[in-house]
Amino acid sequence: MAATGSEKQGAKAFYVTTPIYYVNDAPHLGHAYTTVAGDVLTRWHRQRGEKVWYLTGTDEHGQKIMRTAEANNVTPQAWCDKLVEEAWKPLWEHLNIANDDFIRTTQKRHTDRVQEFVQDLYDKGEVYKGGYEGPYCVGCEEFKLPGDLIEAEDGTKLCPVHKKPVEILKEENYFFKLSEYGPKLLEFYESNPGFIQPESARNEVLNFVKQGLEDLSISRSTFDWGIPVPWDDKHVIYVWIDALLNYATAVGYGADQAKFDETFPANVHLIGKDILRFHAIIWPAMLMAQGLPVPGRVAANGWLMVGGEKMSKSNLTGIKPQDLTSHFGVDAYRWYFLRAIAFGQDGSFSWEDFTARYTSELANDYGNLASRVAAMVGKYFDGALPASTADGDAENAIHEGLAKAVATADAKIGEELDFQAGILAIFDFVKQVNGYITEQEPWKVAKDESEEGRARLATILYTAAESLRAVAVLLNAIMPETSQALWDSLGAEESLGALSAQPVQSSATWGQLPAGATVTKGAVLFPRLEEPKKD
Repeated sequence: MAATGSEKQGAKAFYVTTPIYYVNDAPHLGHAYTTVAGDVLTRWHRQRGEKVWYLTGTDEHGQKIMRTAEANNVTPQAWCDKLVEEAWKPLWEHLNIANDDFIRTTQKRHTDRVQEFVQDLYDKGEVYKGGYEGPYCVGCEEFKLPGDLIEAEDGTKLCPVHKKPVEILKEENYFFKLSEYGPKLLEFYESNPGFIQPESARNEVLNFVKQGLEDLSISRSTFDWGIPVPWDDKHVIYVWIDALLNYATAVGYGADQAKFDETFPANVHLIGKDILRFHAIIWPAMLMAQGLPVPGRVAANGWLMVGGEKMSKSNLTGIKPQDLTSHFGVDAYRWYFLRAIAFGQDGSFSWEDFTARYTSELANDYGNLASRVAAMVGKYFDGALPASTADGDAENAIHEGLAKAVATADAKIGEELDFQAGILAIFDFVKQVNGYITEQEPWKVAKDESEEGRARLATILYTAAESLRAVAVLLNAIMPETSQALWDSLGAEESLGALSAQPVQSSATWGQLPAGATVTKGAVLFPRLEEPKKD
């Protein structure tokens, strides 16, 4: 996405990351949920005129990837290359994700810097050699504490995330002195209460750290698919140490100091709650050990649930995003999950709920409003937007409603990551404009051909069109394709310039759409849904 001219050169970028995703299979709705959230957040900040950097990518080392590749009779690198180029990157393009970078942990720009980082820790005495024996979940690529496990009916110990038996590992490893960072982390959490969100995630981390931290194994010696430990090539670096460092290596750590200084640390790490401890405990401790700044916020979204189970590839509930975009469209897809589920909480997906919300809110409330206004300007003023002549109480209420919607949406989406509340504020305003048109009855006012009648009709339609101008700006981060279509139908591209250059925080300033702008009725923004095809 092109940067807006209002970005401040040399300023610290608003830096947002997704997790880097395992490439053991194609992406599903859960991966797309987090990535779309990050895209909306960064597009919103771009629309504020800020300098922004949005990073996503893939995690390509570790035992899970190695075993998946072996099962498919290819090398791990060949497997990763195929999945990235044929599944992951095409999906982000399909979903209109405007990421600035896509990092792969097999890239040299990453692997060299990871070795340097770990070598520095070793040279500082933060790493020592030891032995480990305990439960390990290959799906999580995580050493589990006995208290984390759940028990099957036959007594087998299971990973609570994947519901699969853990493996008992015994091997010689190198360890990071994580136990020494408990007090420092607790002090940091106390001084930065917004660092971990939501509150339930913060409480989980606080309770875990207060119980005392154990030193962290940062190498594996029983397989070789990973970055070699620089001082001991019999070991590879533990995949999570490797993975977390992508947030630094992607923005110039050890290679481009100017870029690193302008970007790092991340303002927001968006993650799934199952990888919370890695990001809220291990990652800041690693940075503290290296004397680097700690991220601004770790925001853990909940799980998407289908039939009461977490959506994942391993339990076969992984639905492809394309299954939904082919029916509802990409913009509706981007809108639905952030509208239907409070970010940070678990949420259930159902085809029926998506259909109901699409029909009620997108097609009936929003799309129909855009069509009606364009049609009436075309019918009564030959497509030339009339000037508003005398705003009354009804129009002033619209002005106030818009100001409230902009302030609420900007705070909720841009600052609090409460996407649902921000979207609801915008759609409450859409409902208000619909109510205004219903009450003012422009089709009846049009029958009064007097000068006063024409002036009143002009005011009503200008008010509705100017309201839609602001709605297009407010929804551009969420639904960029339909927002651009609305922008074009209002003649705003020609009269006001590019939609992406309109500052979201000043979108409530009334009267921006000039009289005389050419309003056209384009294609329906949200067409009536066809019955889904049955297999």
